[in-house]
Parts: sequence; structure tokens; C-alpha cells
Amino acid sequence: METVRLNTLFTPGEVPLAEYPRPQFERKSYLTLNGKWNYAILRKSESFSGEYQGKILVPYSPESLLSGLDEGTCVTPDDKLYYKREFNVPEGFIKAHTFINFGAVDFWCKVTLNGGVVGEHSGGYMPFTFEITDLIRPGTNVIEVEVTDPSDTSYHTHAKQAIKRGGIWYTPQSGIWQSVWLESVPEAYLKDVTIIPDIDNNCVNLKFKKSDPTLPVEVIVLDNIDSNTQLSAHICNGDEISIPMENYELWCPENPKLYGLAFKIGDDIVRSYFGMRKFSFVTDSKGFKRMALNNKPYFMSGVLDQGYWSDGMLTPPENRALEFDVKLVKSMGFNMIRKHIKIEPLRWYYHCDKEGILVWQDMVTGGTKYNMLYIGVLAFVGIHIKDDNERAYKKLARADKEGRDEFEREVDITMDYLKNCVSLCCWVPFNEGWGQFDSVRITNHMKQTDPTRLIDSVSGWNDQGKNTSDTKSQHIYFRPITVPRFEKRCRVLSEFGGYSCKIDGHVFSPKKSFGYRIYKNKDKLNAAFKKLYEKRIIPNVAKGLSATVYTQVSDVEEEINGIITYDRKEIKLDSDMVKQLNSQLVIKD
Repeated sequence: METVRLNTLFTPGEVPLAEYPRPQFERKSYLTLNGKWNYAILRKSESFSGEYQGKILVPYSPESLLSGLDEGTCVTPDDKLYYKREFNVPEGFIKAHTFINFGAVDFWCKVTLNGGVVGEHSGGYMPFTFEITDLIRPGTNVIEVEVTDPSDTSYHTHAKQAIKRGGIWYTPQSGIWQSVWLESVPEAYLKDVTIIPDIDNNCVNLKFKKSDPTLPVEVIVLDNIDSNTQLSAHICNGDEISIPMENYELWCPENPKLYGLAFKIGDDIVRSYFGMRKFSFVTDSKGFKRMALNNKPYFMSGVLDQGYWSDGMLTPPENRALEFDVKLVKSMGFNMIRKHIKIEPLRWYYHCDKEGILVWQDMVTGGTKYNMLYIGVLAFVGIHIKDDNERAYKKLARADKEGRDEFEREVDITMDYLKNCVSLCCWVPFNEGWGQFDSVRITNHMKQTDPTRLIDSVSGWNDQGKNTSDTKSQHIYFRPITVPRFEKRCRVLSEFGGYSCKIDGHVFSPKKSFGYRIYKNKDKLNAAFKKLYEKRIIPNVAKGLSATVYTQVSDVEEEINGIITYDRKEIKLDSDMVKQLNSQLVIKD
């Protein structure tokens, strides 16, 4: 057998991932639609008779083991995937407005409820919501979803999914892959809130979107995220309010203190939380530009995390699995995770907020087939091409204006979706030149959109110079790690390592494997890791190195360079050793 889909440590229930999906904006009004749905996969050219082929467990893609479908099931670009489910809405659930929320559907979908078209959506990694007030009813309802997915055959967002998978490119998946759920609210309700802590002025600033701009909002600040102990109460009659904070604790990885929030408009009550923290760049006493947390230089020692699972693919088997990965990274002394080319369910960021793990968030990449001469080889030898003209667009797989426009829309959606995540400290718009374009303009737009966070503009290869980014971002796998001299920007090593070790019985492909340096056993792997940090990482902190991102949290398919195996059953690195090394990564100012 060429490949093996392995079960992880975790087992989804009959209704998987049933926890409220949005802890940053939580109501008691909630009805999950996760669970068994009918499905059918047909050619686009075939007419659908309404006869389904079996049951699929939502929100797992048909290609995944946890979906319950036969191994090898695949929705190709020539196929259409059909879903259907009957569900019951209990008496009293429906209020003035009812919404259906999809965490993500890959790629295009049309949603129908009780025979009426709800809407269409495209964007395989983007969350979306439809109002279904006119179609929903008490008792039995029927929802149908049609899906098509071009995968990597077009310019659309596809991240690391590839029909011809192998190495760092992975099996494509399709369909519903994050939670589906209903929420119903009264006529007067809170649409959205933006939470901006300000430690320089000892306050937290709130911006509201309401169903009626004239409605007052009651705001209660709570002692902690799980508490009902009230610290203060306020009334906001407009759209914004600044709330003073007294004797507060700063949020940081060493002390991830979270305060609770409750908002009330009429009968609508929403719970949220925040942390008092600040991200910025500062210059240390030696003249090095540094990433800073709470106005002090802070070394960010992180791990690359692609968020793939051996049984659920892009979808975790259960909420506990998300928590497991975050706690594993924290237990090894790392204080940061770079979420690579993926947007996670909001509960993943919630665990980072609670555990105290900083997050660098990549934007999801698209574009047509990458020309490795321009995207990799030239940059690898130090030649960086400009990315802001038609000729460059073609070289960097961005000739399609529709694809460029799509990426910019999704940047804005992503930044809005994740804006209240306490731990999210750095945006990463482009990785290694993949679909890169107009990075100076897009970086400036992102800075204006969110001035509270850092930006690593072009992670890795195709650097656009000092006008693009506050960081000099390097990916180094095959040569000795050095810090660039005479560099005025903040120096970050945003990918390195990738040390690999195959653990028999815990691999996706028994015959094929990929890694940057492969070691025969755990002992040799650990010795090499220790040497790498002692010889190349720790000494460079004093030379201006401000952050590192080791590749990576887990194995992914043929890529066997994880700290833990793909099935999460074998940890390859010695936790105490890694923690001791991380403890030495301190900026001495």
C-alpha cells in the first residue's frame, strides 16, 4: 500500500466538534448541524436524480478517514458534491433573525433550505454566514449543499493542496470541513465588536456594530474568562467606548491573563474576553530592531504548524486535539506558533489565548502553477525580483487579476475574522513568493487596517527591501544559519530546521518520505537538534536575531520533519531538552 490514513489519539463523537465554535463572540443561542449528512459525488455533466450514495460525517471532507467514506474517495475538479440533511429546530429557538454559519467549505457552494436558495459562496478557507429568517421553521427542516472544487487547477486559493501531491504538497480535500451551525437573535442585537487593548493608556477600547446604531450597549468587565465576578459596568450609547483598566495584569506567554466581557442589547447577551497586551517593534540598547511584547524586547521562539491531521486532514478529530497541539508546544518551552497557510477554527486561537502561545498568522495562498525558477531558485541565491508589475505577476503565478482581487478580499476577511484573538501578534501576507504580488502596497494596507500587530511581509525568499517590511525574514535549511550584518530591519528566522526522523508504524507513506535532513533514530535527531540550537540559534540572539520558527509541529503526509508523528502518538524530541534550550533564548537588554 502506497499510503496509510492513520487514526490519531482522538476520536470524534457522533456529533463532532460540537462546542460553540466562536468563543470570542459567544451566545447561548446555538444549534450545531455537525453530524451525519447524506452525500453523493457525481460528474458535473451528470444530472442529479436526488438519490444519495450514503452518509458522510460533517465537518470531515470526503477524502478524510473520519468522513466515514471509502478510502480513496476524491472529489475532482470535474465532480460535484451533494449534501443533504434533515434537522429539527426546537420550539423557542427561532427569534427575529436566524443565521446559518459555515466555518469553511472548499471551494464553491450553493446552500438551499426547505427548497429556497439561501446563497452561494466561494473561498475554500473563508468563514461565511447567511441569514435564513424567511426560510427556517420550527420542527423539521431540510438543508442541501452543492459543492465544486477546482483544487490547484486554477488561480483560486488552494494553499498546499495539490492533485499531484508529494513532498511539501498534500492530498487535496473538498466540501464542508469546518463546523456548520445556527444562531437566532432578537430584533435588537449586537452584530460585531472590535476589542483593542491599550496598555499605554491603561484602557480597553471597544467598537460596536449593532442592528440599530441608536441602541445602547451594556458592557460588563469580568475578573477572568470563566468568572462572573464583575470589575466594572458601563453604558455605551454610541459605537465606541474606552474603558479604564486599573491594577490589571499584562497578558504574556508567562502569564496569559484573560479578562471576561459581557455585552447586552435588550435581550441579546454576548460573552467575550480580552488580554491587556501590546505588540510593537523597539530598538534595544545595542541598536538592534526587535519584536517587542508590552514595550519590551521579547524573543519569539516558535514552531511552524500546518494544522493537518492523519485522519481528519485539515479538520481536527475533536476540540481536545486542538488543545493537545498547543499544550505540547508550550510544554517544550516554545512561546509562539506560526500558523502556516491555513486558517484554523476559532477555538484553536482560543486555546493559544488561554495557554499563552503567540501566533503568527499566514494568509492562505493561491495563484496558478508556480515557476520554481522565479519563486525559489533565484531568491535562494539572493536574487529578488520586483513583484509589482505585469511581468512580475506572470513570473510569480499571479497573471489572473481575478485571483489577485480574490486574495486581497480574503486578506480583509481574515483580518476581520481573527481581529479579537489575543495571542495573534503577527500577520504574514506572503510565503516564499507563492502567489506574491504588490507586497509593498498590500503590507501598507494591512498596517492601516490593523496597526496593533506586527507584519512579516514576505516570509522567506522574495524580499522587496526596506520599504516593504519591518522584518528581514529568512528561511534557511541547507546552509549554516547566520544573521545578516548591517541590516537595520528586525532579523527573523521564519523557517529553519526541518530535521526528520521516520517512525515506523506512524507514517503516511511507508515507501516515500521527505525531510531537509533525515536521521535514522530519535537519539541522532535529538543530538542534531541540540547542536543546531547551541551552535546556530542561541549565539545569534546577541547578534540581533529576534525570532525563530522551527519546522515543524507534526509530520504531514510524506513530510516527516515533525516534533510529533502525523498520528500524534510518538513525540520525537526530548521535551526537557527542548525546554532547556528554549530557556536560553532571551534578549539581554
